[in-house]
Amino acid sequence: MLGNFTYSNPTKLYFGKDSLNGLNEELPKYGKNVLLVYGSGSIKKNGIYDEVIKILKANNKEIFEDAGVMPNPTVEKLYEGWLRAKKGNVDFILAVGGGSVCDYAKAVSISVYCEDDPWEKFFLRMEDVDNKIIPVGCVLTMAGTGSEMNGGTVITNHDSKLKIGHVFGENVFPKFSIMNPVYTFTLPKYQMTAGFFDIMSHILEQYFSGTDDNTSDYIMEGLLKSLIHSSEIAVKKPDDYEARSNIMWISTWALNTLAAKGKSTDWMVHMIGQSVGAYTDATHGMTLSAISIPYYKYIMPYGLEKFKRFAVNVWNINAEGKSDVQIANEGLACMEKWMNEIGLVMSIKELGVTEDMLDGIAKSSFIRMGGYKVLNHEEIISILKESMKA
Repeated sequence: MLGNFTYSNPTKLYFGKDSLNGLNEELPKYGKNVLLVYGSGSIKKNGIYDEVIKILKANNKEIFEDAGVMPNPTVEKLYEGWLRAKKGNVDFILAVGGGSVCDYAKAVSISVYCEDDPWEKFFLRMEDVDNKIIPVGCVLTMAGTGSEMNGGTVITNHDSKLKIGHVFGENVFPKFSIMNPVYTFTLPKYQMTAGFFDIMSHILEQYFSGTDDNTSDYIMEGLLKSLIHSSEIAVKKPDDYEARSNIMWISTWALNTLAAKGKSTDWMVHMIGQSVGAYTDATHGMTLSAISIPYYKYIMPYGLEKFKRFAVNVWNINAEGKSDVQIANEGLACMEKWMNEIGLVMSIKELGVTEDMLDGIAKSSFIRMGGYKVLNHEEIISILKESMKA
């Protein structure tokens, strides 16, 4: 492994069918006023809301609710949450939901005591937090983003057609996360499979970078193989506890900063995918799936050795008698086949992208250096057009 790094992850995890009991251990550590953050209300239908409220009341908490967090949280919603937390003099934020709810809760946590406009400070100027932060805890109901154990948050501004993520340091990480795989069983298949690919994309963004013999690559290959195996089970039997528990655990370790250590990382698929999301409000994981095959086919020649390794170590391609290019292409073909089999979106056209959006999407795709190829505007356009053809 090359380079120097520091690793610390302060988030405490409670995992398994009885994990919600961890709330009773954690809540006494924080103040009386709790902002309960959740989405469209599905947690009221499946009973999770009632369970959480019961525990909050048993711990003598004053509850302030912030419902209606959308899949791609907007800047307007952030301002609304900021106001609710401010008026309630909130001591703690409890996010109950998927990655967007967790992301949003962290965005609110850093914004309440910010003296500047949080959108401009944290997402346009990309400044670090230098104000008081309200602590956050998560009760996870969807596997995909890894937001339950990292400092990332993503906010969408529809007016400016921007969807921007900012990964903060460990001071913004959730203090704890509750992870019960059973809570993911009721997700619609579309959302479930989108989450599966979000996980894969997180791993690949880190994997396809660097050329040294890096322990992180071996870790990621194992995570990928487990994800592929478990996802194939879960699409046929969504309530298979073993498969869903494995996927939930993979999701966390895919993006809790461990795998990135010693890696340059890429994140260009996310930059383009988030730009597509800013224009269409499409489900995040599906924007990534629609971009990935055209993107990886384009950059493969620049990182051929790693793509060959990906084919052999992840997809079990027999390399005997084949050129490196043949092996690498077979690996991507296997990945594409798996994506189709589990029902992922393969074209941005299916997400609502039209030809007249392409230039704007390319312009708002933040270019990240670190992968095998730094794209220019015309190359992004070319990748978008390839996705439109799929």
